Amino acid sequence: MKYELVIGLETHVELSTDSKLFCSCGGHSAANEPNDCVCPACAGMPGMLPVTNKHAIELAVKAGFMLNCKINQYTTFDKKSYYYPDLPSAYQITQWFNPICVEGTVEVGDRKIGIKQIHLEEDAGKLVHDDATNTSLVDYNRTSVPLIEIVSKPDFRSSDEVITYLKKLKSALQFAGISECEEGAMRCDVNISVRPEGTDKLGVRSEIKNMSSFAEIKDAIEFEKVRHVDAIERRTEMLVQETRRWDEVKRRTFPMRNKETAADYRYFPDPNLMPIVIDDAWLEEIRKSMPATAEEKGQKYV
Repeated sequence: MKYELVIGLETHVELSTDSKLFCSCGGHSAANEPNDCVCPACAGMPGMLPVTNKHAIELAVKAGFMLNCKINQYTTFDKKSYYYPDLPSAYQITQWFNPICVEGTVEVGDRKIGIKQIHLEEDAGKLVHDDATNTSLVDYNRTSVPLIEIVSKPDFRSSDEVITYLKKLKSALQFAGISECEEGAMRCDVNISVRPEGTDKLGVRSEIKNMSSFAEIKDAIEFEKVRHVDAIERRTEMLVQETRRWDEVKRRTFPMRNKETAADYRYFPDPNLMPIVIDDAWLEEIRKSMPATAEEKGQKYV
């Protein structure tokens, strides 16, 4: 039997702002030493109220324009329960109910990849694991750095399509000054399943977390495709919906945890942040600041 690969991407892109999403600490490239870009607000201290970074809103809208999205002119922030020590407040501020951009498309070869949404959220800190001492350290410099999460529809059918899309995305975001897309500023979660060719029903999904190398993403997809097909055809294992990690040394994925559902995150509106209303004048101002795309320049020169 022939099988079809079904892939969706969640691409996290840190924005090129001078400060974090809800405080005045420096942005992605500001830190020199661990924990030297941290204040009581992004450290999750009680009573510290967030203030939204206007420039981050504008960069998110620019990304929406570049990916042919509809811009939601009324957008809100929500709290997502978060169980790990790299966000000290025990929740992440994100957009669940009213994301800033929805329903876009990106052309990859002769096919169109659907963009479900783009939402703004704060990044988490960085955990540094020391196997020699069996300890973990936390660097909070990245905590609350603004990022957008670009959520595709499950429209990819090969690893080559994924890499073409990511390269096009990286080029566009750098060209528009939205993100540096370097040094961990662009990371990808890859959702993979397989199904018999000719069917519409999705298979059991695995998510590979926090990948930044295009070559590693391609290898991880190819490994997962073989693993899923072997599980179906040869019953080598029972497939379950789970989150996995890619081991660059052993060249394979390993399970991390069962995949959470929306109910596990217990989303609710953030009472400390007012809704953002993007009026027509502000939207037009952002549109006029957009640079011509590489494709538009090419057509002009031709």
